[in-house]
Amino acid sequence: MSVPRVPTIPNLSAPPVAADLTAIVPAYNEEATIEATVRSLLAQTVPPRSILVVDDCSTDATAERARRLGATVVSPPSNTGSKAGAQSFALREVSTGYVMAVDADTTLDTDAVETILPALRDPAIAAACGLVVPRRVRTVWERGRYIEYLLAFSFFKRVQDHFGAPLISSGCFSVYRTETLAEVGGWSARTLAEDVDLTWTLYQAGHGVRFVPAAVSRPLEPHSFAFVRAQLTRWSHGLMQNVRLHWRRILHLRFLRSVVAVLFWDAVVAPVVFLLVLPVLAVLVTPWALLGYAIDGPALMVPVLVEAVSRRELGRALVSMPAFFVLRMANAWFMLAAVWGELLLRRPLTVYEKGH
Repeated sequence: MSVPRVPTIPNLSAPPVAADLTAIVPAYNEEATIEATVRSLLAQTVPPRSILVVDDCSTDATAERARRLGATVVSPPSNTGSKAGAQSFALREVSTGYVMAVDADTTLDTDAVETILPALRDPAIAAACGLVVPRRVRTVWERGRYIEYLLAFSFFKRVQDHFGAPLISSGCFSVYRTETLAEVGGWSARTLAEDVDLTWTLYQAGHGVRFVPAAVSRPLEPHSFAFVRAQLTRWSHGLMQNVRLHWRRILHLRFLRSVVAVLFWDAVVAPVVFLLVLPVLAVLVTPWALLGYAIDGPALMVPVLVEAVSRRELGRALVSMPAFFVLRMANAWFMLAAVWGELLLRRPLTVYEKGH
């Protein structure tokens, strides 16, 4: 007589199986935000096997707070001077097949790791990045960035991914094949935009990059003009530094060449039109020139509103729209300053200044 088999009862208290993944969190004086970041990594449905917090010689309690939550804390002998330096310092400690970059002011939705990792099953893909949404939307600058991200990630980045060429594997949340990342030298500090540099370097080496919109990250964005100034200065100078560094090597990559051309038009030519050409035409020729603003605005807002409706955030989007145009003018000013300094005067900005 056979003994009836007792059904196995699943262990509902068992921890989730960790991924073959190391999360690197570069941090300098991030005691106010590091705990939320580490907790969001620990709470993943598929957590990383290891969390490496790079305490870049902080003068506050960053290291203690990260270590208290169970993260492994590593410290370079002296401050590296940049996020890229801190990340590459930690890369030598990574033994997993994949490595994830997460900023110390960024939290991830609980399924972000589980959602983004399948993109790397394709051996042709070396990197994947997720959606970025501001965690706080209160001040005019945070509201402007909220709309900017809805536009960039719901429209532009989806189009770029459709053609296999996301312009940037976002530095605040992205995953890489460790072996490939090491082969290209890790994160480089030769520009102020290490994520742009790394993405374009991967393309030039023949590797693919994917955008996974269902994997969501939530950074803290600048809440004041002082922080906006620091961030936009770094971003705009970093972008121009990468154009100078890579332009010869990206000309033969048609998809990347086209994306960069569109970006350059939007970042350089469009600001000149909106800051100088349209106002001058309105004063000297005809006030009808101001219709350029009326045409441009609604065209940009269509994908924003579609995304806001899908996220059930239409009210927030409508209230935040005026702030987007304020931020857009600030973007234009800092981008033109970067073009003047980096491309015309050949005076590169070298000091990495935090923007939050």
